[in-house]
Amino acid sequence: MKANHFRTGYVALIGKPNTGKSTLMNALLGEKVSITAHKPQTTRHQLLGIKTTEDYQCIFVDTPGIHDHQKKAINRYMNRAATSMLNDVDLVCVLLEARKITAEDEKILTLIKPLKQVVIVLNKIDQRGRHELLPVMARISELAPDREIIPVSALKKDNLEHLQEELVGYLPQAIPHFPDDQLTDKPMRFFVSEIIREKLFRTLTQELPYAITVDVELYKVESDIIRIAASIWVERKSQKGIVIGKKGEMLKKIGAQARQDIERLADNKVYLQLWVKVREGWSDDERSLAAFGYANE
Repeated sequence: MKANHFRTGYVALIGKPNTGKSTLMNALLGEKVSITAHKPQTTRHQLLGIKTTEDYQCIFVDTPGIHDHQKKAINRYMNRAATSMLNDVDLVCVLLEARKITAEDEKILTLIKPLKQVVIVLNKIDQRGRHELLPVMARISELAPDREIIPVSALKKDNLEHLQEELVGYLPQAIPHFPDDQLTDKPMRFFVSEIIREKLFRTLTQELPYAITVDVELYKVESDIIRIAASIWVERKSQKGIVIGKKGEMLKKIGAQARQDIERLADNKVYLQLWVKVREGWSDDERSLAAFGYANE
């Protein structure tokens, strides 16, 4: 049993796409739990990252970026995943970019107005001079008066110790919800699919990754190796050829990069097989989304 002063609670990381939520959670945890890429909407699911010390257990909830594009079922799913827990967590951490406050940011700041415990994190300060931050912070104060604003750089790990101290101060006194050594709530199959999807996001052209999902069909641990079989699903036949590449080179590259990361994560040798398959319009079909693990969160 932890001492009476021990603090435990959930901290939701929300914001528009590409504000650095996943990078921030990984940096605060000191471990890579959430995939990252220089493309918006890389994160599609809620994902817990659990940080436990002698004094606290801070349970971060990484979320998809909140966005206005509601045309497809997957976009509606991601927005639900990003906002469904706002009233259930102990603290909401809104990430904004240091560059400027956009109309999307303003909508999110309006969304969190009724919530009692909110901290605003101004991320990517490494991309701006200090004098450039002042008007941005002033605008935030106009839109969200009486909210604490903490400037950081998740990428450069600047001011993260101060941020962590402030976040813990909002958590209630309670015993931990998870074992001390547990880092997340997801199984290995989930991380395998996410690692493969990260390599697809980082390797392929601007729009194609949004038409792709990954389904792990086999994950078998043997005495000296882990055997994994996964399907990469695209929406059109023409996309299949792009993912495979000339003489299969693109798929080989993605597979090799993914296998290396999976081996590091699992601390074991991995045999990875990848196939590319077509399911027309899967991202706008509720049944397909459910089959691929996009259930309501």
